[in-house]
Amino acid sequence: MTEMADKLRNVVLVGHGGAGKTSLAEVMLYNAGVTTRIGRVEDGNTAMDFEAEEIKRQTSISSGFHQVAFKKHTIAFIDTPGDQNFFSDTKLCMEAADAAVVLIDAVDGIKVQTEQALEFAADFNLPCLVFINKLDRENASFDKAFGEAARLLSPKPIMVQLPIGREGEFNGVVDLVSLKAWTYDQAGKVSSTEIPSDLQDEVTNQREALIENVAEADDELLERYLEGETPTEEQIRTALRKGTLARQFVPVLCGSATLNIGVDLLQEMALGALPSPLDRPPKIGVDPASGDPAERPSSAEAPFSAFVFKTVADPYAGRLSIMRVVSGTLGSDGTFYNTNKENRERFNQLLHICGKEQKPAAGAGPGSIVAVAKLKETFTGNTLCDEAHKILYTATVSLPPLISFAVESKTKADEDKIYSSLVKLLEEDQGLKLDRNAETKEILLSGRGQVHIEATVEKLKRKFNVEVILKTPKVPYRETIKKKVRVQGRHKKQTGGHGQFGDCWVQFEPLPRGSGFEYVDAIVGGSIPRTYIPAVEKGIVESAQRGVLAGYPCVDFRATVDDGSYHAVDSSEMAFKIAGSLAYKKAMSEANPVLLEPIMKVSITTPDEYMGDIMGDLNGRRGRVLGMENVGKNQVITAHVPMSEFLSYAPDLRSMTGGRGVFSMEFSHYDEVPSQLSEKLIAELNRE
Repeated sequence: MTEMADKLRNVVLVGHGGAGKTSLAEVMLYNAGVTTRIGRVEDGNTAMDFEAEEIKRQTSISSGFHQVAFKKHTIAFIDTPGDQNFFSDTKLCMEAADAAVVLIDAVDGIKVQTEQALEFAADFNLPCLVFINKLDRENASFDKAFGEAARLLSPKPIMVQLPIGREGEFNGVVDLVSLKAWTYDQAGKVSSTEIPSDLQDEVTNQREALIENVAEADDELLERYLEGETPTEEQIRTALRKGTLARQFVPVLCGSATLNIGVDLLQEMALGALPSPLDRPPKIGVDPASGDPAERPSSAEAPFSAFVFKTVADPYAGRLSIMRVVSGTLGSDGTFYNTNKENRERFNQLLHICGKEQKPAAGAGPGSIVAVAKLKETFTGNTLCDEAHKILYTATVSLPPLISFAVESKTKADEDKIYSSLVKLLEEDQGLKLDRNAETKEILLSGRGQVHIEATVEKLKRKFNVEVILKTPKVPYRETIKKKVRVQGRHKKQTGGHGQFGDCWVQFEPLPRGSGFEYVDAIVGGSIPRTYIPAVEKGIVESAQRGVLAGYPCVDFRATVDDGSYHAVDSSEMAFKIAGSLAYKKAMSEANPVLLEPIMKVSITTPDEYMGDIMGDLNGRRGRVLGMENVGKNQVITAHVPMSEFLSYAPDLRSMTGGRGVFSMEFSHYDEVPSQLSEKLIAELNRE
C-alpha cells in the first residue's frame, strides 16, 4: 500500500468555467487508452460531464472523478466546476486532493473563480501548477496570461515553458528546464526538435530567470549559482520540486488541451513536482474522548481514518459516499466507525469512481479516493475511522447560499414529495439550503445563484419525477404601533341559559424595536378575577398574529390590563379571551399602526474599481453603508439593506463586477417602512 501511495498523484483541476478543465481530463483519458476518442464538451459526449444538466449547459455542475496510468504512476484527478453557481462543490473536493492544476484561458485571462480556487488551495495547503490553455485560439496570448498571473496570483508563478508559434500557428513548447523543444502534429503525436531561432534569446533570458527563482528554494543551488556555476537539469528539477511542495512558487506550463499539445509534459511535471500522499503533512483532527488535538500521518501502518467529502444521491442505487483515505488501509468490504454519528457502518463493496461508472476496488491505502454505497447514516463531512483509535476531522464549510426561491409543486400529487426529494438532493449538493417558513408557509430553496437553483429543479424532475414552480419568496413583514392608547374590550352575548360576558380595559403602548410582546397584569381590587387574566392575554396574542394593515404579525408592544368587570354567572375564560381580542382590534385602529420590514446586514467583497457602481446601487436599494475596509486586493463594504431590495442581488452583483464580487447576508433587525412606500406596499400586499 505504501508503494502504491508513493506512485499516486491526487490532482484537482480548477479554474474558471470554460478554461478547459474537462477537455484536459478527456485528453488524459484518451492518451492513457481509457477512452477510444476525445470527448468534446460542445458535443455533450465527454466522460466527465455526463449528467443531463451538464450536457444542456455545456459546463460542469458536479465534480467528476477518474484516474489514468502514466509512466508507472497513477494520476487520479478531480474535474471541478468553474461556474460560481456550483463552486461549493469545488471547494469541498479540493480538500480531498494533494495538489491543484490551475487552468488559465489564454484568451479570457484570469477570472474571479481562478483567484478563489487559489485561495482555497492556500487554505488546504495544496502545491499548484498553472497550465495556460487554449494557446491555439484567436487572440490567445501567453505573455498577457502570464503577466496577469504574476500580478494576481500567489504564491508567485514562475515560467518553466515557452510556446512555439502563436494562435493558429501554435504547435509546440520549449521546456526551459531541459532546454528541449517539442512539437505536436494534428494527431497530438510529439517530436523533439531544435529550439526555433527566433526564440533563442527569450529562452536564454527566461531560463536565467527560472534558475534565479528555483535557487530561492535550495540553498546549495543558490550558493553554486552565485559562484557562477551553471546548475544541471537534475539540480533544477530538485529545486523546482522543493519550492513547489513548500508553496514558494507555482510552475507555469502551457499548451492546448483540445489539440493535445503539452498535456504529456504537464503530466510529467505532475509526477516530478507535485506531492504523493506520503509527502503531505499529517492531517490534524480531534480526539473525541478528550477533545485534545490528534493527528494521523499519511501512512499505511497508522490506524485507518478517512473523511467523506462528497455524496451522490441516486434514486435507484441509493446513496454513494465518496471518501479520501487519510491513514491506514481498507479492505474491499468490512466495517468502520462513524465518529460524527457514534455508530458502526458496514459496507459490502469498495468502489473507484470512473466518470459515470463505478468499478470494484480491491482495497485502499493512504491517499486513495474511493466510494461505498448505501451507508445508512453517513453524510458529507463525516469522519470514518478504526473504532479502537477514534479521531474526528473538522468538516469543510461550503460556500454560503446567495439567493432563495419559494418552491411550489405543479401538481397536488407532488406536494408531499417535494420536501423529501429536495432533502436527498441536499445530501449531494452542500451549496443548497432548504427551509420551511412557518409564517409564509413556503418551502424555501437557497443556492449560489439562479442557475444553481434551476439546475436543481431540473435534477428534481429527472431523478425523482417531481415538478415544481419557482417563485420569489414572500418577505416576512411585521406590524407595530407608534401611539399609546387605552381601550375597552367588552364582549356581551345573551343566549338561552348562560350568557357570555367579559369586560377589560387594556393600555397598549409601543416598545423599542426587537422587544417583542409584553403583557402586564395591573388589576387591583379583583375587578377581573385572577383566573380570567391569562385569557385576556391569550386573546391579544392570538389576534396579534394578524395585523390590521396587511395581515402580518404585530410585534414590539406592551399590553397592560388595568381594569374591567365580570358577571358571576356569565363570565368565562372564553368570554375574556374574546374581550382581549376585541381590545386589540380597537387599539390597533387608534394607535397609529405601521409596517415593519426585515433589514439584512450585508457584506460585499469587491475589487476597488467597482466600488462606485456598488455604492450607487446600494443607495438605489435604500441601503445604509456601515463601513468599508481593505482586505488584501479587495474592499469589503458592510451595509444594512431591506430584504425586499436584496432578493435578486446575486445576478446584479455578478454583472456589475464581471463575476469578481461576492457577498454574504444575515438578518439584522426590523425597521419601519418609509411612509412614501408604505401605502403603495400595503395596497399591494392586501391585493396578493
